[in-house]
Amino acid sequence: MTNILPHTKLEIGSVSPDVLVCGDPARADLIAEHLQDVHILAEWREYRTYQGKYNGRIVTVTSHGIGAPGAAIAFEELITAGAQKMVRVGSCGSLQPDLNSGDLVVVTAAVQNTGYGRETVPEGFPAVADVDLTLALRQAADQHGHPYQAGIALTRDNFYAGVKTAAEPSYKQLSKANVLAVEMECSALFIVGSLRKIKTGAILAVDGNVLDEGELMGNYNPHRDVVAQAFQAEITIALEAITSTK
Repeated sequence: MTNILPHTKLEIGSVSPDVLVCGDPARADLIAEHLQDVHILAEWREYRTYQGKYNGRIVTVTSHGIGAPGAAIAFEELITAGAQKMVRVGSCGSLQPDLNSGDLVVVTAAVQNTGYGRETVPEGFPAVADVDLTLALRQAADQHGHPYQAGIALTRDNFYAGVKTAAEPSYKQLSKANVLAVEMECSALFIVGSLRKIKTGAILAVDGNVLDEGELMGNYNPHRDVVAQAFQAEITIALEAITSTK
């Protein structure tokens, strides 16, 4: 095996044990602004990787793009390169009437509704976050004071609706089952974490409510100030959590 990993262009051994991941490379830039002595480790495709220090600990930040399969590639290569703990810092759509734009969700587990999951683990395999890392996220969120809820998220592949199929999840049914939100990568992170025996967690900023209308191109706007403020809050929470755990 070459020392340089094929998709992320990361060198084996170059990644710190503590890693934050996010979908958008521009969000990786924002996270990197919170680090000291920061530098870019690698950039290839959608995978942009920084490294710096927070609270005296070395932290790596990598963007993973949109969707479970591509994100899982990043997670696998980060682990091969040295990651031992990984927190996703992302966004989601609310499935609950009392979970508003700008609120945060600490994800404890994910309803697994992805093709990646069906090909990777047996049917019924749970996609769960690490208990210690999730507790650290909740404690950091409590200390920060930003509104948040903790619970289950739905991970799915589709964003803009196609025709009705048997595989399409029912947002109303899942809402009644107390699933808080929908997103596209957490179950992949939790599955990879379980398979490779590393700690994983996730904190997400709510960028709209999709319970009644679903994801509509004309109404979807993740660039509002209230979402940007929530993302800044979750960066601090995630950094505090991951650097405070073993």
